[in-house]
Amino acid sequence: MLGSVLVLAAHPDDDVLGCGGSIAKYASEGFRIHVAFLADGVNSRGNSALALNAELEVRRSAARSALAVLGVQSVSFNDFPDNRMDTVALIDIAQVIEQMIAEHKPSIVFTHNFNDVNIDHRKVHDATVVACRPQPGHTVKTILCYEVASSTEWQLPGSHLSFTPNWHIDISEFLKLKLQALKEYELELRAWPHSRSIKAVEYLAHWRGTTIGVDAAEAFMLGRNIA
Repeated sequence: MLGSVLVLAAHPDDDVLGCGGSIAKYASEGFRIHVAFLADGVNSRGNSALALNAELEVRRSAARSALAVLGVQSVSFNDFPDNRMDTVALIDIAQVIEQMIAEHKPSIVFTHNFNDVNIDHRKVHDATVVACRPQPGHTVKTILCYEVASSTEWQLPGSHLSFTPNWHIDISEFLKLKLQALKEYELELRAWPHSRSIKAVEYLAHWRGTTIGVDAAEAFMLGRNIA
């Protein structure tokens, strides 16, 4: 085993959209990978309690199936309010992440970009920063912030800083697995030309690849790297 990776995602599907290829790559190399979802992902949709509970189970089942495709065996679900994580004290979210760091001792953490449109994404990012303060003996050495199609690119210019990647992971050998895993989230996908469509995600991977001279890549903003 080479070490541990912690993937933090607000909602099931953010994981594969943001870093599914990288997850598959690290898993293939022997890293232990834990994926944690912070928000319930469905309770802002206005359905009845019975329908929401059924939808929650469908989405969690989809997440387990998607992560199995990528080679991940360790996953956890939390129940912070969907699209309302700004109503939760930041320390409460950070403490959940701290517990996961203490349990899994990751050296690498993937988390959301700090300027996404979705408020839950931003809160997960902020809580990650708190939980990963570089105190002596802390296991986390690298923090990578991923982009999520239909959130990261939808932010307006001038109101927030744009996503400007400075770290890339070659996923040329793992793009097919990423797309296969994404298809498990069928209910969250949209038809082309929506940016959360299979075709758009594939095009984005190829575009990110061309910027570094490979067939396909995932792009990140480096939060911290301790060599």
